[in-house]
Amino acid sequence: MSSFRPRIAIVGRFAGSTSALRFAAVVNARALLESVWAAGGDPVTLLPVEGVDWTERLVGYDGVLLPGGGDLDPATYGEPSRHESVYDVDAMQDAVDLDLARVALAGGIPLLAICRGLHIVNVVRGGSLVQNLPVHHRHHEHDVLFDRAHARFGVAGPSVRASCYHHQALDRLGEGVTVVARATDGVPEAVLIDAPGWAIGVQWHPEDTAASDPDQAAIFAELVRQAESSSRPSRR
Repeated sequence: MSSFRPRIAIVGRFAGSTSALRFAAVVNARALLESVWAAGGDPVTLLPVEGVDWTERLVGYDGVLLPGGGDLDPATYGEPSRHESVYDVDAMQDAVDLDLARVALAGGIPLLAICRGLHIVNVVRGGSLVQNLPVHHRHHEHDVLFDRAHARFGVAGPSVRASCYHHQALDRLGEGVTVVARATDGVPEAVLIDAPGWAIGVQWHPEDTAASDPDQAAIFAELVRQAESSSRPSRR
C-alpha cells in the first residue's frame, strides 16, 4: 500500500480566546483536520499572511480546503452598510481567503469550500451574500436535496442530512457558481464552481458528522481523490 498522502492546504483562522496558547492563536477545527486525515489526506494549516505569491506558496500542495469561520466584511461584496449580526470580521483574514481562492480556482487546484469558504468563492466570482437570514441555521441539522450532480460531491444519493452553523447564505450568484442543492426552506446548500479543476462548495459543515455519516466522509474522500489524481508524479 502506498504511503502517499495528498497535502491539503487549509488556511488558518485567527482566534483570540485560546488561553493555553497565550490567547492569540491561528487554528483550525480538529474535526475538520481529522476528517481530511481519515480520508487519506495530510491537512496542513497555513498561516494567514497578506501580500504573498499564492501560486508560489501552494507549490507542493495537492488540494485546497477553504474552511468555515467568521463573516466577510460586507464591503467586499459591495454592501454599503453592515448588519448588526455580522461578527468576527477581520480584514487580513478576508484578504488572505479571497486571494487564496482566486489562485486555487485559476490554477485548477482541487478545492473544497465549506460555509465561509463557500461565501469566499461566491464573492471572488462577483456574487453577494444575505447578511442575516430571517431564520438562522445554527446548531441545526436538516435535509439537503440535490437536483443533480450529487456524484461530484462523492455522496451516494440525492438527499443528505447536513449539520449547519450559519446565519448567512448566498444571494446573488457569482460567475460560474451553480447551485445544485438546497435546504427544504430554499437556502442554497451546495454549488459547483466552474474552474479548470474540481471545485465544489457546501454551506453546511460535513466535518461535524463525517465520523458517523458515510456521505459526509465521502465529501472529504472525494477531495483527497481529486487531489491525488491531480498531484505531480514527483510527489508520489
